[in-house]
Amino acid sequence: MGRRFGDDALFTLALAHRSWCAENPGTESNERLEFLGDAVLGLVVTDHLFRTYHALAEGELAKVRAAVVNAGVLAELAAELGIGPALRLGKGEDASGGREKPSILSDAMEAVIGAVYLDGGWRAADELVMGLLGERIAEAATGPGGQDYKTRLQELAAQRLDTLPRYVVQEEGPDHAKRFYATVYLGDEECGTGQGRSKKQAEQAAAQVAWRSLTTTGECASDESEEVGAGA
Repeated sequence: MGRRFGDDALFTLALAHRSWCAENPGTESNERLEFLGDAVLGLVVTDHLFRTYHALAEGELAKVRAAVVNAGVLAELAAELGIGPALRLGKGEDASGGREKPSILSDAMEAVIGAVYLDGGWRAADELVMGLLGERIAEAATGPGGQDYKTRLQELAAQRLDTLPRYVVQEEGPDHAKRFYATVYLGDEECGTGQGRSKKQAEQAAAQVAWRSLTTTGECASDESEEVGAGA
């Protein structure tokens, strides 16, 4: 994360899942830090949005915040930081794949943010959150947030299935006229395909198919395909 803790015990606490505490009586879980970190995260992002995007109305600000402050994004950040392997988990939770569960990862990410806040104050927490989310915030604030199906699918998959989408992208054609074809998987199940003139467009198209299918039928729709940016 680019920082060294003054109080190592805070960081250790942030990684202690309740399943580990159940097997080690007298120890404390990261749930209180998670509660604090959730509030700190929300305030850092809200403060940044309020001070930076003067042209956005309250409703638009709320949409941008929701696009970056959700369980799916937090779990992805935790995975990128390698928090999963460092977690203190009970034997049963560990054996069942707890180190990769979005619900556990997102909670741990909030706990880490809470620990950073306690250890280094507002400035340290602000630097951490903006370092992790700055690009995502800028993208959500300048783009059509309501059409960000990758974020929608990520949040939906984390909530309903406790998993994160995985994208496989292939490209065809010469450099000046490439086409990208994306397939999104939830677990081992193919859940949607899409194409576009960029990798990002293809992934958004595949995510759109998967999200619409999950929200309408509750099942994946691997036989459907969507295209984004055909007129770009």
